[in-house]
Amino acid sequence: MKKSLNYVDFSVACKISLELIKPITNIEFVDILNSLGRVVSKDIFCKKNLPAFDNSAMDGFACKFEDRGKTLKIVDTIFAGDKKEFKELKSGECYKIMTGAKTPFGTEVVIPFELCEVSQNSVKIPEDIKLGSNIRLKGEEQKLGNILIKKGEKITSSHIALLATQGLMVIEVFKKLNIAILSTGNELKEPWEDSNDDEIYNCNAFALQTLLKENDFEATYCGVIPDNLEETVSFLNSLKKYDIVLSSGGISMGEADFLAEAFEMCGLKVAYHGVNLKPGRAMLLGELNSTIFISLPGNPLAALINCYLFVMPILKKYQNDSSFYHDFILCENKTNFKVKGNRAEAVFGKVTNGVFEVTRENKYGSGMISAIYESNALAIFLGESNQVLENRAIKVLEFKGRFTKDKVAFIN
Repeated sequence: MKKSLNYVDFSVACKISLELIKPITNIEFVDILNSLGRVVSKDIFCKKNLPAFDNSAMDGFACKFEDRGKTLKIVDTIFAGDKKEFKELKSGECYKIMTGAKTPFGTEVVIPFELCEVSQNSVKIPEDIKLGSNIRLKGEEQKLGNILIKKGEKITSSHIALLATQGLMVIEVFKKLNIAILSTGNELKEPWEDSNDDEIYNCNAFALQTLLKENDFEATYCGVIPDNLEETVSFLNSLKKYDIVLSSGGISMGEADFLAEAFEMCGLKVAYHGVNLKPGRAMLLGELNSTIFISLPGNPLAALINCYLFVMPILKKYQNDSSFYHDFILCENKTNFKVKGNRAEAVFGKVTNGVFEVTRENKYGSGMISAIYESNALAIFLGESNQVLENRAIKVLEFKGRFTKDKVAFIN
């Protein structure tokens, strides 16, 4: 006989999910062009001042501040990359200088060409100038020894630009997680197969795999588990090489839902089985040896909600990403809509210019896929009221993936 599900509250499930995870410690070295989305495994320090020398921020004339309003002799022209040494700048003199060129010693201000009156060998400098303007000082952006990128930060294109300024082509990162994705159900057909009216195409595995990829995780699709207890047990025992095994379906109370029973036979240590969330109650989290097993609902909409709410933070913490807590934006609710008054509920919507518009008046089933692509955000409500009023400020999670190092209360 199947055991009844023991639902835990949504907030409790979030807490348990993260407490179960011990961050990965294995490292590897990658070149910066292949480092996008990787998590830095140790602090990266500045080894060259940025800028490396005082230089001009404009095409103009380098001069002393005391010479404002005067006509100055043009001593020479300095181009970016010039290697020769230029004489110290003296009062009554100036250098024509180009953007990025090293300023000669004694330079106190650079005046743009368009603000000056230029003759053949001299130039009149305006009176109204500011000391130090248009000069980039050595080390003003980053000084030698500064921490450029902290351990636990995920590499973005801006990080790569910073690394390139330091001449760093190889960095140390945490190894990628080894993730398996599988589905359950004899009624499933793969998209490349023919299906009749009694069968459905397997969209969950592809949706989950690409959602992970959008968040810089790679996963291997391992196929569909048949609805047969013995075969399920055998299959689960073959997945121990993975860090994370992510499945959908097969853990509810149906007669053909063998996955939960198979987990028990394999010796899975269950953290929780069932979350008091609409949609998305049928979820299981547990550990077998050193592998984390996460079973999501079989309905596509519920599976993706739970993947975003639970799996993303789990994977980020496991990967040693320091920003693994969901972050939110505050939005104004556009129209009234109803929610369940006795449990947590995830509500799809679309955010435009800080306004949250609920999807389909919050009237859709957990198996509906269209509601997903019609939305770009989720709002989570704890059931303290059965109605969300127009113009109310609400906390919203964006699908583009806002995460923070700090634990925040993202539930309304």
